[in-house]
Amino acid sequence: MSGSGPRRRASAEIPDLVRSRDLVGYGRDAPDVSWPGGARVAVNLVLVYEEGSEYSVLWGDDRNDGWGEYADPGVGPPQRDRGTESHYEYGSRAGVWRLARIFDEFELPVTVSAAAVALELNPGVPAWIRERGHDLLGHGWRWIEPWTLSREEEAEHLRLAVETFERVLGERPVGWNSRSWPSENTRELLVEEGGFIYDSEGCGDDLPYYEVCLGRPFLVVPYSKTHNDARYLVNPGFSSPRDFLDTLTMGLDELVAEAPLRPSMMTVAVHARWSGQPARARAIRLFLEHARSRPEVCFMRRADIARWWLARCPPRQRA
Repeated sequence: MSGSGPRRRASAEIPDLVRSRDLVGYGRDAPDVSWPGGARVAVNLVLVYEEGSEYSVLWGDDRNDGWGEYADPGVGPPQRDRGTESHYEYGSRAGVWRLARIFDEFELPVTVSAAAVALELNPGVPAWIRERGHDLLGHGWRWIEPWTLSREEEAEHLRLAVETFERVLGERPVGWNSRSWPSENTRELLVEEGGFIYDSEGCGDDLPYYEVCLGRPFLVVPYSKTHNDARYLVNPGFSSPRDFLDTLTMGLDELVAEAPLRPSMMTVAVHARWSGQPARARAIRLFLEHARSRPEVCFMRRADIARWWLARCPPRQRA
């Protein structure tokens, strides 16, 4: 006998909840929407900043967050994991600034996906965001898995996040992206709270799309777990910065090859503590040099992608 889970009787009936999933999307007929300047591929650079907001006994949590790059689970409560703490501190002390220097050198717009507490703990980062005109993608009050929270707790974390962003950055986010995955309540809470024009909780397309929430369409600007340096942590994943570079350049080249028939967007997500390491940062630099050489490509902030799409492809144009 194979498998250990409960068996379900075969049935020709497809459950309504299965049918409610959108497995069709744009299909063969993607909207023919060009990006600014006639570009056909919009690249969004996402700098993920979480340092200091991770799980830790210092916060009263029942665990210390892991480093992510080693199988060793690290030090458990009630002790602090000072070694892992220093890895996060590298991201906030050195890594974020190495990436910032590269982005400044190329004069490119960036979306900073930040936990609110992380920005509060390092005032230089929100100052850089304001100085350079980058946009904010809300990434939680702390870097906590939302599906572990009750609906009331998640709503309170959302309220605290917006309040903190407004205080330390001078603005609130118009988009949201949870740690790893959202809970079943996340999108409804965003709609109920108001002020959000999109979320990035889905990875379901190469173009923005709409999901129905509380009876009305809500824009999703898709994220990427593929063009993401988190793959340094998984197996199989990136064993060398060249693996990430190859993935990014080959991915972009294919999108450009498709561009005459189908526009697209490409999210490139990098974390301060991972891609802020020198060799890995070099991969980002080389990718940006390559992307800048392609006339079909433009770089856009995530909020600008959302507004561009809302204006040119509103939900009423799709069945």
